Amino acid sequence: MTAPDTCPNCGADVPAGAKACPECGADEHTGWSEEAYASSLNLPDESFDYDKFIQREFDPKQKPIPHGIHWFWWLVAIVVAAVFVIAMAR
Repeated sequence: MTAPDTCPNCGADVPAGAKACPECGADEHTGWSEEAYASSLNLPDESFDYDKFIQREFDPKQKPIPHGIHWFWWLVAIVVAAVFVIAMAR
């Protein structure tokens, strides 16, 4: 494979006949070949099960993410405030 005119990784100009990009060092094995470029994107392949993904991500039986401050932290804040008030009263 010949070097591209512009590096697909960093966009730098690549001289004709270069073995690697002079800016980032990308070459046929790390960024010029279609296989090297696509493998770093972590895209789903033919074995990806979309229905299983949807079920896992949006299952209504999953415990919802709690909103607001947990009661424990309210209790801690009240105790800290009480200690502060008592210390200032002395």
